[in-house]
Amino acid sequence: MKIRAARKDEAPITLQLIKDLAEYEKAPDEVETTEREILATIFAENPKVFCDFIEVDGDVAGMAIWFLNYSTWQGKHGIYLEDLFVKPEYRGRGFGKALLQHLASICIERDYGRFQWWVLDWNSPAIEFYRSLGAEAMSEWTVYRVSGDPLRRLGELPK
Repeated sequence: MKIRAARKDEAPITLQLIKDLAEYEKAPDEVETTEREILATIFAENPKVFCDFIEVDGDVAGMAIWFLNYSTWQGKHGIYLEDLFVKPEYRGRGFGKALLQHLASICIERDYGRFQWWVLDWNSPAIEFYRSLGAEAMSEWTVYRVSGDPLRRLGELPK
């Protein structure tokens, strides 16, 4: 097992893992990204988002896609884990935990103040797994999102 940064030539693998995750999360039709967009973001010259692969015997077994966030209260960056996915045939072997440990070690090494992510309410196996690692649900917070037409309308406010 080896954890490493995904390479630019692996954009097709990254996209496939994103699609596989969407399938698992019962939202296969919601993936809009393309290989071109992945190349322009994750594999940009100065990326703002990162992708790490876990590799087993030369095969990519899973991924973590993450970016930096910031806590004004702590005055420190943190890591936000956008996606964690391990292929079904590799589950139950500690690879998801290894990816989380890898990101936690980056936080410690760089003196980041927190490591956080979202999980779908119905994903009981993931919730139990995260709790077993000491993660706490932030139930006092409600997530809000603006996208699509509402985002466009909001962005067109009078100047």
